[in-house]
Amino acid sequence: MLVEGKWVTGRPIGNDAKGSFVRPESAFRNWVSPDGSPGPRGEFKAASGRYHLYVSLACPWASRTLIARRLKKLDDVISVSVVEPRQTDQGWRFGDYPGADRDVINGTTYLHEVYTRAAPGYTGRVSVPVLWDKKLTTIVNNESADILRILNSGFGALADESIDLYPQELRSEIDAWNDRIYPKLNNGVYRAGFASSQEAYEEAIKGVFDMLGQLEDHLATHKSLVGERLTEADVRLFVTLIRFDAAYYGAFKCNLRRIVDYPALSTYLRRLLGIPGIRETVSIDHIKRSYYALKAVNPSGIVPVGPDLQALGLS
Repeated sequence: MLVEGKWVTGRPIGNDAKGSFVRPESAFRNWVSPDGSPGPRGEFKAASGRYHLYVSLACPWASRTLIARRLKKLDDVISVSVVEPRQTDQGWRFGDYPGADRDVINGTTYLHEVYTRAAPGYTGRVSVPVLWDKKLTTIVNNESADILRILNSGFGALADESIDLYPQELRSEIDAWNDRIYPKLNNGVYRAGFASSQEAYEEAIKGVFDMLGQLEDHLATHKSLVGERLTEADVRLFVTLIRFDAAYYGAFKCNLRRIVDYPALSTYLRRLLGIPGIRETVSIDHIKRSYYALKAVNPSGIVPVGPDLQALGLS
C-alpha cells in the first residue's frame, strides 16, 4: 500500500477482532456525465479518447468494468491497460506477460505510480479498476460499482444506448439483488479466503453457499436475475461465478461444492459467456496465476494446471 505517497511492501489484509476480512473503502469517487454537469460525486465531461481504464483480467471488480465497456461498445472511446496477473512486492505491475500491457498513457511500471501521479501524498490501497482522465491527468474513480454505472450511462451517445444495464424501472430489484449477493458471495469468498480464525471462515462459508443455493433456486426458473434481461446484477454475479471453480474453490477454501455441481448456475454461466463481448474479458490463466500467487493463502505460489474453460464445461 501507499503511505503518504511512499510504497510500503506487503499487502495489508484488514481483519476485525473476530478474524473477519474487512474491505477498505475506495478513495476516488468522482463521476463522468455526457454534458459535464454534476453527477453523483463530481463533474467530468464524457469525450472520446479522454478516459483510460487500468484493469486486471484476474480481478472480478475490474472485470465488471471491462464487460460494461464491451457491452456498451466503448472500445474505441475508452482505452485500456491490463496489469500482469501476479502482484509483485510493489503491487500490480505492467509488463509483457501474455494478455498484459505496458502503461503507454503514463509510462509507469507499477500501478501505485499512477496513484501518486494523481495524488502525490496518497495513503491507502492501490487497487484496480482505475478510471483515469488523460486531460486532467488524474484518477476519476477507483470504485468498480461506480465505474460500472459510469460506463452504462455516463457516455451518452458515445455508447450503445440500446443497452441499459441499470434501467429505471428495474433499479429497486437490481439494487436488492446486489445488496444480497455482495456481502455473502462477491465479498463472501474473500471473507472466507482471508479469514484469520476458524469462526470467521466458517461464518463466511455458510454465507457463500447459502447464497449459491438461493441463486440456484431462482435461476432454475428465470433466465436472468431481474426482468428476464441482462442487467448489472448479472454482470456483478458473473465475475464471481466464473472465478469460483478455478480459484475460490481451491485458493480460498470455498470447497463444499463447485459451480459445475449446480445445474441452473452452470447453464446461466454458459449463457452469459455466449453473449458477444463477455467471453473476451475472461482469462482463466490470469485468474489462477493471480489468486494462487497470494502468499496469504498459498505460500508456495504453485499454480494448479487445471481447470480451464473446457474442464469447467464452459468452452
